[in-house]
Order: sequence, then C-alpha cells, then structure tokens
Amino acid sequence: MTDSRRLSIETPEPAERVMFDDPAAAVARLIELYDRASHFLLDRFLATLKGGQPQARYRAFYPELRMTVPVHSKTDSRLSFGHVALPGTYSTSITRPDLFRGYLTEQIALLMRNHGGAVTIGDSGTPMPVHFAVATQSDLNVPQEGVLGYSLRDVFDVPDLNTMNDDIVNGTAGPNPDGSHPLAPFTAQRVDYSLARLAHYTATLPEHFQNFVMFTNYQFYVDEFELFARRALADPHSGYTEFVGPGNQVLERAQDIIATGAKMPQMPAYHLKRADGDGITLVNIGVGPSNAKTATDHIAVLRPHAWLMVGHCAGLRNSQSLGDFVLAHAYLREDHVLDDDLPVWVPIPALAEVQVALQEAVAEITQLEGYELKRIMRTGTVATIDNRNWELRDTPVHRLSQSRAIALDMESATIAANGFRFRVPYGTLLCVSDKPLHGELKLPGMATDFYRTQVANHLLIGIRAMEKLRETPLERIHSRKLRSFNETAFL
Repeated sequence: MTDSRRLSIETPEPAERVMFDDPAAAVARLIELYDRASHFLLDRFLATLKGGQPQARYRAFYPELRMTVPVHSKTDSRLSFGHVALPGTYSTSITRPDLFRGYLTEQIALLMRNHGGAVTIGDSGTPMPVHFAVATQSDLNVPQEGVLGYSLRDVFDVPDLNTMNDDIVNGTAGPNPDGSHPLAPFTAQRVDYSLARLAHYTATLPEHFQNFVMFTNYQFYVDEFELFARRALADPHSGYTEFVGPGNQVLERAQDIIATGAKMPQMPAYHLKRADGDGITLVNIGVGPSNAKTATDHIAVLRPHAWLMVGHCAGLRNSQSLGDFVLAHAYLREDHVLDDDLPVWVPIPALAEVQVALQEAVAEITQLEGYELKRIMRTGTVATIDNRNWELRDTPVHRLSQSRAIALDMESATIAANGFRFRVPYGTLLCVSDKPLHGELKLPGMATDFYRTQVANHLLIGIRAMEKLRETPLERIHSRKLRSFNETAFL
C-alpha cells in the first residue's frame, strides 16, 4: 500500500496571477490554466496505469477568477445580474472554461462595464479531482478504489463534498476560505459533479444542452419533438443546425436515422441545436418529483435562460375538459423533495415574461383569442404531490380544495421551485389528461385518443413559447424576482 505521508507532492509550476481588462483574453487564460492542470493529472494517471507504486502525490488546481470592487457602484436598477452590491474582493473557481466560454465572456464583460477595473486570473486553492480531469481529457474512467493496486486518495485528489454543495445558491454560504466573497453561484467542483451526472442520467454530453430547456413526463412528447426537429432541419431558414439524441447520436439532415436498441438512460435528453446555443433541449424526466429535482439540480449549472414543464396533469374542476391547458401562476408544494433546501413558506412567483410567452403561444397555435381562449386554457394554482395514488386519500383532496388548485401533477412545482432556487426563469403549461375527482380516469382507451389528438399541439406551444423567450433580451428574461438583495454577480 502507498503511504501518502512519505510521498512528496508534485504539482504544475504555480501560475502567475495576471490582470486582464479584456474579457476574451481573460477567458483564454482560464482555458489555458484549466488545460494545463487537467493534462497534468491525466498524464500522471496514465503513468500509474503502467504499474508500480506511485512515487509522488499529484495535485493540480482549478483556475480562479477574482475581482476587487473598491467602492460602492451605482448600477442600473433594472439589471438583476452583472454587478455586486458591496465593495470587496470576489472570487470563484472555474471549470470547463471551454464549455462556458460565451457565458464567462459575457459575465466578465458586465462586471468590467458596471464596476470598471480588471479581473485577475490565477490558480485557485481548490484541488481538481482526478476523476473530472481524466473524464474531460480522455475516454478513460477512473476505476473504483482498490483496482489500481494503490489507494487513489493517497495519490490524487478525489471529489470533496465540502466544496460540492449548494450553500451559495441556498443563501447559506459565508465568505470563501481566503476571505473573499462568492462571485458565481456554483464552485468548480459542484459544476464538475453535475456535468458528470448529466452525462450519466441523460446519455448526452453537457455541451449539447441548449439555453432553453423543456421537461416532459411522457415519451409521446419526445416522438413529436423528433418529428418537429426533422422538419426544422429540412427548412434552411429555421436556424436549427442538428438534432442530438441519447448516445450523442447526431442528425444533420431530416432523413438521417437514429439508431435504436441501445439501453435508454433514466432521463433521456434530446437537443435541437443552433449555432449560438439558443436552441431547445427536451428532457423526458419521467414521473415524480425526485426525477424533476435531479434533472434541474444538474442542468442548473449550465445556466440556461429558461426552463418549462410541458406535461400531463389531472384536472380538478368539473368545468375542465380533457385536452384543456393549464397555465400555472402559483404552486402548491406537496412534493417534499426540496423542503430542506427551499422551505415551503418561500413563495414561488409567476414570471411575467414567461407567462406572456406561454399565453401568446397558446393563442398562436390554437388560433383562439379573448373569451374563446379562456374556454380551453385556465390560469391558476397547480399542486404537485409525491403520491401517485393521491385519489385514494381524503386529506389531499381537502387541501386541494382549500388552495383553490385547478390541476395536479408530480413535477411542476418541483421544477418551478428549483428554478426559483437556482435563479433560472421557469414556467408551466400542462394539459389535462384525466379528471379523477369527476369519474374520468386515465384508462387505456381514453389515454390513447388523448395522446393522438393533443400532444402535438401542446409540444408546438412549448416550442413557440421558447422561441418567443429567445427573442427577449436577457436582462428581461432573468427577472429581478429571482434575485436576492445580496447576490453573486454571475447569473
């Protein structure tokens, strides 16, 4: 066994801290430092695979972005991001700057514009786990402990839960260990953790994810999304460039075939891509709040511009009909999976820009307006519950009545609450697929007819709403309702 107490520590040469007043140059330096650290760890890991006992403990560190704001700065009160509230030094560790190039360039540019001055780039004090470095730079995976003939933790840094939490976004984080304040909502290790989980759960690489994300709870929506994607690829004016499915299968032409028979992941993702990243991703999260939380926990690190839930629900009012739409403007949270991170007493507000986009999209696709539109779409409270057989108990029905809920599902409040928690604009448009309280259960024959007639329109409405949001300036999409009074500068 290797005794880490006897091993010398080998690291790359410390990087000189350099100041930059050009955002693009700053990001280029972040990429350079990240590549240097990850390649260092990969090279040492490959050397250990050749056998023999390692002769050193190998460590490399994430790059760091740092900025000092010397005075109070008066910023445009309409902006919800791109600035800090108080003077001080702010910093964050950075991972995968190649993947986040556009995001980082934009956020750094806003900091410089709103506060003046330059940013400093250097090494952070956060070690880079070998698992993340190896996976990023090669097709290899780090084997389980004990396979290599030495204790991995004695030779390399491994993921550390102490730096892989949600304290910043939950508003419970104090200053960084060096006394600086958090600059971004996630640390590098937390981001790497989610990037790895996304690849596992969705069977697609994080770089395929687009800035606008839809969640659904049925495969029927995926089938319609693929049909829409093929039509879009056949249209040279659509702006969409390719369609990516599980296994990172890429379609660049409408007639390309997606291979079948591969084992599907837990939450398969499908990406209708644009060159600017502003395409649409659809994730089939399946049924239940746990999956909804898992998906949004990890997609949040990609900092999407909006996410929507488009799925089925139970209609709770006798006046509703199967196929009617429900536009959520409030949520009754009976899902419980976020209670420890976001107490149920925290209100989840409706976001005007998202609500308007959804309502306008319904009007466009259905060709209805005014009072006729109200006939097929109702706005109100959506209840999300963690018991699929809620109909068999009296207590939930009583609470549903007290809350004035008009629909019930198992995902929407979770997705909206996590959007609020992670500062990702959110919305919900559901379609009534059954009315259990009024004798209309989701039985096979009824469901088949519903799926055939309603899913296509519902999906098109979601896509159209996303396209409307894409045309909206970012400073309007990222509502001030999602920001606290002492926020990180980065979105």
